[in-house]
Amino acid sequence: MYKKGHKEGIVFILNMSESTVTVLQGEKDLEQLDGKTKLRKWLNMNFRIEMTDGRVLIGVFLCTDRDANVILGACSEYLKNSDGETEEPRVLGLVMVPGRHIVSIQLDDTQKMSYT
Repeated sequence: MYKKGHKEGIVFILNMSESTVTVLQGEKDLEQLDGKTKLRKWLNMNFRIEMTDGRVLIGVFLCTDRDANVILGACSEYLKNSDGETEEPRVLGLVMVPGRHIVSIQLDDTQKMSYT
């Protein structure tokens, strides 16, 4: 649980679960914290990633890095045949998707799996 506070122009964040205090001195720091918080909320949720070559990957979001590479667990690959219909999924397992090949990322609620 996080609590935010202000004192003399300085923002501080109390993380009650980890018993830590983070001091933020600018809005950029606050924006970074908000981004990290969003990423933490998305951990172990199902993602649907469309790639530049037309493939679609659906798996559990495990981590990312500063280059926008994404690691998915329990991942399946979906291809479209020449008729535009989706073929049977191919189970891949644990995959690393290079950020430069990602067209879009969505939370996927069509499958109810978790990687815990």
